[in-house]
Amino acid sequence: MSPKDVSSSGKSGSGAFTPARILVLVIAVLSVVFIAENTEDVEVRLIVPLVTAPLYVWLIVMFAAGMACGAYVFRRRPK
Repeated sequence: MSPKDVSSSGKSGSGAFTPARILVLVIAVLSVVFIAENTEDVEVRLIVPLVTAPLYVWLIVMFAAGMACGAYVFRRRPK
């Protein structure tokens, strides 16, 4: 038999609930709870202007900025 014909019956983490997926789910839930709990207005200085907005807006903006930076740094480059 070739290696492709053999199926593994061990728990190698190929199911729907792997430890990594559970960790990501827990972090996502905690992030949503954190954002939902921080709804008061805050002032943020953007170099010159002072902008007032709810804290959850700034958290989402910074999350999106981090995702964009991560996507730029870790994008797949053709060989």
